[in-house]
Amino acid sequence: MADRLTTLLETRPWLLADGATGTNFFAMGLQHGDAPELWNLERPDDVVRHYRSFIDAGSDIVLTNTFGGTANRLKLHKADDRVFEINKAAAELARRAALEARAESGRGDVIVAGSMGPTGDLFEPIGPLTIATGAESFTEQARGLAAGGADLAWIETMSAVDEVKAAVQGATAAGLPYVVTLSFDTNGRTMMGVTPAQLAKLAQELDPRPLAFGGNCGTGASELMAALLNLESAKAAGDVLVAKSNCGIPQYVDGAIEYSGTPDLMADYARLALDAGVRIIGGCCGTSPDHVRAMRAALEGHEKGSAPDMATVISKLGAISKGAEQQQASPLGDLPAAPEGRRNRRRGRAVR
Repeated sequence: MADRLTTLLETRPWLLADGATGTNFFAMGLQHGDAPELWNLERPDDVVRHYRSFIDAGSDIVLTNTFGGTANRLKLHKADDRVFEINKAAAELARRAALEARAESGRGDVIVAGSMGPTGDLFEPIGPLTIATGAESFTEQARGLAAGGADLAWIETMSAVDEVKAAVQGATAAGLPYVVTLSFDTNGRTMMGVTPAQLAKLAQELDPRPLAFGGNCGTGASELMAALLNLESAKAAGDVLVAKSNCGIPQYVDGAIEYSGTPDLMADYARLALDAGVRIIGGCCGTSPDHVRAMRAALEGHEKGSAPDMATVISKLGAISKGAEQQQASPLGDLPAAPEGRRNRRRGRAVR
């Protein structure tokens, strides 16, 4: 039986994903350092309101509030014994939001994607995790998402090959098909050295194969577009690409984090992504419902053209790193097995 995402893609040339989670929760009262995942249990109506804000703005795919939903991350908040409960609640709330939108406005199908972000721990040989132990953590999370009614696992903001493999094993153990996106934020590579072309190679080797793959987060729309152009040149026939860019660059304004990307810039990014062959387009850190609404209007009013060149991307979205530009003509190369000298960091949720 076909999964719901593939079935929807068969009827549509593109799908619009949602925007940020954490950065929008800050506007609703989330404090820096708090776990947004706990809101699934403590403030469920606000979580539904968040989901609805993106559904009502035109998103066809909403990601659950579970980016940090592994025991590895929840232990920082003394909630590692509630992994299943937290993830199940998040998926149930997203399904509730989708059903309410359909009942109130006749909204069509909305895909509930179970967000699975990095554990925050490093893998061997430079850290304590193995693929097997990482898979155990992701399996626990994925089983909660599946029990709550998630349509698929959305493995996101990854930087290491072994962590991708562990997350895929976890999703598969829970019976969920999956999407995977990496964050290309280090001179056109992930923090652990993976290039866009190497992601394409990895996606073609994974078993089972991802429903879609691509990039998210990063350092802005122009850099992610460079990565997507590199992915487009390396993908196989039938591969579905995903772009979920940050909304510009974060900056402090009057003591609060704001992102530089305007709705007009994100609309340009959406059109360029579609021209580049991307079929699932959304936003990441800093992307609000207003940005998504502008992206929806841009996509609905745009006829797909030829893939943009780097000069067009730069003129529309801003400068890109030299490394990202050079990779378009580079060979696939081998997947990095043991990157050295990379720093660990707790990605994404602080501002996403």
